[in-house]
Amino acid sequence: SESLAYPAESALLPEPSAGWRAGGPGPQTIRLHFNPPQRLTRIRLNFIESEIERTQEYTLRWSRDYGESFHEIVRQQWNFSPHGATCEMEDHYVELPSVTVLELKIIPDIRIGAKAVASLAQWRLA
Repeated sequence: SESLAYPAESALLPEPSAGWRAGGPGPQTIRLHFNPPQRLTRIRLNFIESEIERTQEYTLRWSRDYGESFHEIVRQQWNFSPHGATCEMEDHYVELPSVTVLELKIIPDIRIGAKAVASLAQWRLA
């Protein structure tokens, strides 16, 4: 789901924007589909959280066969704190020759019963 004011496309645009934000709390998945398949060498993610303390986990996966199978690139956790770390910038250098689907799964807060909302400030591909 996504907030009407913060669609997924906003995180992909080259000009500065408010990025993407989920329409409600809980885990979210964003999938980019490529036709024709694309070669990717760099994936940059930027997450910002300045309001609540939470531990986020994200998983980045790719598929060469239109989602029939996936290969994990990275699974990572980050601790956000309004009085400390409010920004997570990750730059992944990859050699993916023929990507048909790129998937980003976000668990905004790994604590059981947490009500955090997922967001993504920027998602850049090269």
